[in-house]
Amino acid sequence: MSVSIRINDQLYEAAKQRSKAEFRSVQGQIEFWASIGRASLDNPDLPVEFVRDVLVARQEESEPFEFGD
Repeated sequence: MSVSIRINDQLYEAAKQRSKAEFRSVQGQIEFWASIGRASLDNPDLPVEFVRDVLVARQEESEPFEFGD
């Protein structure tokens, strides 16, 4: 479901610039920032950078590591 919201121009421009650098849409960038904020509030004992890195890692495609014989 999509819902329209109003944000100030400064936040939009910041998201627009960062979205290009991080290969996301503007909407995706704002959603990512919101998820970092929500996860940080839910886990106040963790550094914000750690929360961000975990969320980025969860989005990355990866293959299971196989140990050699």
